[in-house]
Amino acid sequence: MVCRDCGFIHYVNPKVVTGAVVTWRDPGAPIEDEKVLLCRRAIAPRDGYWTIPAGYLELGESTEAGARREALEEACANIEIDRLLAIYNITRISQIQTIYRAKLASPDVSAGIESREVELFSWDDVPWSDIAFPTVRWALNQYLETRQQLAFAPFGNPDGADPDFR
Repeated sequence: MVCRDCGFIHYVNPKVVTGAVVTWRDPGAPIEDEKVLLCRRAIAPRDGYWTIPAGYLELGESTEAGARREALEEACANIEIDRLLAIYNITRISQIQTIYRAKLASPDVSAGIESREVELFSWDDVPWSDIAFPTVRWALNQYLETRQQLAFAPFGNPDGADPDFR
């Protein structure tokens, strides 16, 4: 849309979501003891379902800073970002999601205003049937594929999928 008088162009661009698969493991503990941080949503869409800490990027904010802010807002968690895990393109709803791998600075977490509760789950106890969005499931699985790798190419949508967001 272009203004005929001044030439101003009103761009309609996709929204950027940023977040992280956040883990905790006691120092010296084996990788099998690692736990993943999940937040039970207290807002629509998918109120009551589990997700990773993530949300919309703010103006003037880097995706890394946004992922740290979202973890703090949703789980009162201070995180240390490791590396980019994935970039998902959700064209049906005009979203781009950047998801990082991160570690908790401390296991002391609690629910923020957008979360009913937060929990550190062992991988065997992740509530897979109550995961909020397909991209959360993708990110958790892709994290598991790379958790012992120091370097890898970031993932994208599996098989070019554009998930059905409720």
